[in-house]
Amino acid sequence: MKKVLPIIMLLMTGAAFAPAKADLVHKLTTSTMLSVDAAATSGTRIGSTYSVSGNNIKVASENDHFAKLTAGTATAAATLDVGAYDMNTSGSAFSFTESWIQGDAVNAIGAGVDVTSGVVADMPAYGEVTTYSGGVAGTLAGTITSAGVMTITAGGAGTDATGQFVSELTIN
Repeated sequence: MKKVLPIIMLLMTGAAFAPAKADLVHKLTTSTMLSVDAAATSGTRIGSTYSVSGNNIKVASENDHFAKLTAGTATAAATLDVGAYDMNTSGSAFSFTESWIQGDAVNAIGAGVDVTSGVVADMPAYGEVTTYSGGVAGTLAGTITSAGVMTITAGGAGTDATGQFVSELTIN
């Protein structure tokens, strides 16, 4: 038995010296992203509106009227035909409120906006306009060398530059 025991012990320790198996993954990633904003314009035409309110007011004669809108055309907004007013009962209190907004004409398609080199040179002449001037690349640049060295250079207005280095280590 004394002779078999060392052989058994030797077999048991041999398993301890077996190479360990481990999956090891190491990733290195470098990237740059450069962007230049585009020019954009959003215009909303507003229509013609007229409102009137009051008391103790009347039209001046049977041929007169309170102001009214006259029909527009395919390219022109409605216009205002002003009326003629008078007090209903002279010497009595009265109130009168009138409001008029001239609507926008219809621009031809493609008219009203010019963009040159990302800059909005002129805008549509509408009642509500939002304009974003485009970015100007200028000196915007991004490079990565074979050694992984990253260089980012800022550009002009409306530009973005992002550099990123990722080191990922996975052990299974």
